[in-house]
Amino acid sequence: MQLLTICLSLFLAVITAAPLVAQEAESADTVIYDLLLKNGHVIDIQNGRNGRMDIAIIGRTIYKIGENLPASRAKKVVDLSEYYVTPGLIDIHAHFDQMGAWLNLNPDHNTLRYGVTTAVDAGSSGHQGFEKFKKETIDKARVRVLAFLNIVGAGMYGGEVEDDTAQMDVDAAIAMVKKYPDDIVGIKTAHYQPADWEAVDRAVKAAELSNSVLMVDFHPKEGRGYEDLILKHMKPGNIHTHFYGRLTPQLDANKKVQDYMWKARERGILFDVGHGSGSFWFRIAVPAIKQGFLPDTISTDIHKNSIMLPRAHLNNVMSKFLNIGLSLEQVIERTTVNPAKAIRRADLGRLDEGGVADIAVLKVEEGKFAFLDSGHGKLIGDKNIRCVMTLRRGDIIWDADGISMPDWSTAGPYSNFR
Repeated sequence: MQLLTICLSLFLAVITAAPLVAQEAESADTVIYDLLLKNGHVIDIQNGRNGRMDIAIIGRTIYKIGENLPASRAKKVVDLSEYYVTPGLIDIHAHFDQMGAWLNLNPDHNTLRYGVTTAVDAGSSGHQGFEKFKKETIDKARVRVLAFLNIVGAGMYGGEVEDDTAQMDVDAAIAMVKKYPDDIVGIKTAHYQPADWEAVDRAVKAAELSNSVLMVDFHPKEGRGYEDLILKHMKPGNIHTHFYGRLTPQLDANKKVQDYMWKARERGILFDVGHGSGSFWFRIAVPAIKQGFLPDTISTDIHKNSIMLPRAHLNNVMSKFLNIGLSLEQVIERTTVNPAKAIRRADLGRLDEGGVADIAVLKVEEGKFAFLDSGHGKLIGDKNIRCVMTLRRGDIIWDADGISMPDWSTAGPYSNFR
């Protein structure tokens, strides 16, 4: 009798709960999407996605990622069957402090149209000017701007301050990093000319004591060699940028990758492209990549000179590596999940249900394309990566081909004015 009573109770519980379960399922199934990205080839390395999928967006967030999501439940549907869909791209070496060095750029105009939704200013400002940079640029930009803080308090204002060790206040740099942990990812040292280790060692110390990342821009000098930098002075997780530059002795006289490069990689040193005007040379990158020494991260060092020649925006730099021999997946990995890990921002560089809808839509064009390195040497390739659409926080803010827009003849009454 007791067993019968228990069974009857369970049966009644199931019957009572069934309408609620059905109601919840029905409610979930009838959710209206603000935007549905349909049939794109999704490449999301972090989550192991590489194939045709739909992405449903509600407000600023990704609601659902899957196959055959119903277009009937979307306010707007964009067919992306001709394109690749990736997390918003990350450029960890750029220059945007418009109050600082004269080479710096407007962030939104030089990132979002290339699918970049997160860009890291690489040491344009130091502790003396960072708060102004934050107020005037970071807080006003639509793109997510993060920063490496220059170990030089004045920032990138030329050799007079950048070679002055009195400007390199470790405690002040640490305090600024800790004050703005959501904006500052680490410490940067660059352009230091004296043949000693003061700038590097102070930057290493500031990064270590602030529990942040270090990025190093380094020119070898007599008594201050590159091998010692990456094997003795830098720490695991530190980033050397510009490493395909002509001043980085990563190849020996026979164009073979030096043994110390492999040892440094084993130690956990990260190698970033940082293309710029003077730091990417085909004669170094091509043989190194053919030997399997690939960059950990692909970045631009974008500024007013490099954006013109050699056109070092992120799509252009990505295209160079695609034509040199990296697969598309390897290129995407080095512009999404790898840079996210390098700057310790695990929330970025990925497509997550419930996550912010920062998305890049890319087309890989086939034809004949010319690419220039920092010496203006030319490489002719047959593939070119072009960003056709960028979403930042769920909003379409770049649409080069109008793929999300109606044809004018069927648009009905419309206006550019609001």
